[in-house]
Amino acid sequence: MTNSRDAADEPSGAGRGAVTITDVANAAGVSASTVSYVITGKRTISAATRRRVEETIRTLGYRRRAGSPTTRAGVLAVAVPLHGDRHPGVEMEFFAAAAGAARELGFDLLLVTDDEGTSGLHRVTSAALADAVIVLDAGDDDPRVPVLLASGRPAVLVGAPGRHHGLASVTLDCTPAGQACATHLADLGHRSIAHLEPSAAPPGRRAGYLTDFAEGFRITAARRGVRVVSRPCAPAAEDVGRCLDDVLTAGDVTALVVHDEAALPPVLAALRDRGLRVPADVSVVAVCSDTVARHQPIRPAAVVIPARELGALAVELAVRRLDGSAAGPEAVTPSFVPGESTAAAVR
Repeated sequence: MTNSRDAADEPSGAGRGAVTITDVANAAGVSASTVSYVITGKRTISAATRRRVEETIRTLGYRRRAGSPTTRAGVLAVAVPLHGDRHPGVEMEFFAAAAGAARELGFDLLLVTDDEGTSGLHRVTSAALADAVIVLDAGDDDPRVPVLLASGRPAVLVGAPGRHHGLASVTLDCTPAGQACATHLADLGHRSIAHLEPSAAPPGRRAGYLTDFAEGFRITAARRGVRVVSRPCAPAAEDVGRCLDDVLTAGDVTALVVHDEAALPPVLAALRDRGLRVPADVSVVAVCSDTVARHQPIRPAAVVIPARELGALAVELAVRRLDGSAAGPEAVTPSFVPGESTAAAVR
């Protein structure tokens, strides 16, 4: 039998009328244990049920007990999901900038990694180990959102589209970057381009900015009469080889857009192995961090992800929320930077 006022069941502003897990369960039409599972992540709950519980938590104003509201730990938690879609250059720049911004504001960073769900995030918020939380790679129906809403702690979602009311968010507006990339290649006379997309990520982890870039790129290419061939391309050498064999024999492809910084070095190496020169035989545009771009044999034309700006802004928003200031959705626009990897189409 579920205790309706368990250890996690205490809203801010206790007293008569305080909202309990049972209140949330009754309003959402689910059991109290289901609400608890949504908050703690101890069991998998369907997306529809999770959304209903999340909305009810927000509507009723339910909060868990999280220690004295006047006591600060001087720590910002950064929650990073461990999954296969890694971008080491982007993450390194993000963490370096976030750590610097946090240090200037008198905070330390606590890295929270948990590939089994939300238990790590639940542990940090329920034990009051951090004053605010920054969640990386947030997506629609993200199971970490109910944990944050119930914790009552300020939070910033990095990658979310800003639809989670009550939580600040910062994301990338990649539509202009996709448009600029297509325009650059079309102006060079390329009429058939392969877009090597990131390989599939687990559900709920693919941020909307990937779709925004692809849509901006494809629409602009279509307007310019450019054919686009899209293929997922994992960074493993054998996957890159198969992908290149596919796109380079599918038609008159003269340019590649590599939309995964981890795949960029193996793509360039595979092109060399095939005797194809960049950019004399094939042009290449990368979507990557500045760190990865600077470490290639030639400086690639690139949509540069502003990871440093994202890291500093996420910390700024978290501290702003912690101090009680408003912090609405923020967007950062990547820039297209010309390089040495593109040239006029050869055919």
